Amino acid sequence: MHLPSFRAWLSQAFSHPASPEPGGSPDHDKALAAGPVAGAGPPSTPSLVHWNASRLLVAQHLWGDGYITAGGGNEAKHLATPIGLSSAATVLLLGAGAGGVAALMVTEFGAWVVGYEADPQLQAAAVEHLRLAGPAVTKRATVELFDPLAPQFRTNFCHHAVVLDTIRAAPIEPFLGAISLALKAHGQIVMAEFVATAPLDPTDPAIAAWCRLEGRSPGLHSEPAITRALARLGFDVRVVEDISARHMQLCLRGWKDLVRGMGGTKPSPAEASAIVHEAELWTRRIRLIHSGVIRLVRWHVLGAVHAKVTPAPH
Repeated sequence: MHLPSFRAWLSQAFSHPASPEPGGSPDHDKALAAGPVAGAGPPSTPSLVHWNASRLLVAQHLWGDGYITAGGGNEAKHLATPIGLSSAATVLLLGAGAGGVAALMVTEFGAWVVGYEADPQLQAAAVEHLRLAGPAVTKRATVELFDPLAPQFRTNFCHHAVVLDTIRAAPIEPFLGAISLALKAHGQIVMAEFVATAPLDPTDPAIAAWCRLEGRSPGLHSEPAITRALARLGFDVRVVEDISARHMQLCLRGWKDLVRGMGGTKPSPAEASAIVHEAELWTRRIRLIHSGVIRLVRWHVLGAVHAKVTPAPH
């Protein structure tokens, strides 16, 4: 891998995320497809589309051990702090990722964590991360597989819930209704979810490429639709905040730190391919956020009135 070329390519990709159209210019898309690394293969190599060991390694170089998204542990702590976690609280964690968030909730707040993850590779990584964290953590935290299209949790068991980019294209009210039924009275929820400003066009090359790289459907919900669903389920919606700008800043900081930390080290072709793949994914995400096509929104809600909660049928 020619490190100066990669640095230049990455700098250009992240320094100019906006374009008149979400898909960017044809020349830019051709550059992303080709990548800066001779012999490393295209960034969108099929074997790297979903989570695997190579991608997890890159993510944890970027965001920290056990974390898979911008900001790592600091951002997870920032999101979880408002609900007042303590050793007396049991938390329903949806979108447990590679285990870092669950471990942090135990070590930083002393909470008990009932975690779920939809991706099998991430769930396995989370279980291993908790195991390596030691018995004090594994005693208080678990991460199991679940299906967001048919979520089922132990009723009236958790005090609070933290939901991290997990609703995606799942039907809103069945998903949120299952969370509501899992919470004790007056339980709080913090969510951070990507939303669409308008329905996403799956035929748009930029949308299609982003969804393919992230392994997600273009069927994102809107912020008002999620907010209305929370209200219908009896929650008091206290905060609805667009945190897109913060997310972009954390992303850029992580990538700059990664490039700086590489120094003169020459990664193997496989490592180079994984880095370029992840850089394309994040570049496309940032371009869509910057152009207003998608946003990252945070909700803080509390006080579900269980008598009013009737999850809508599929």
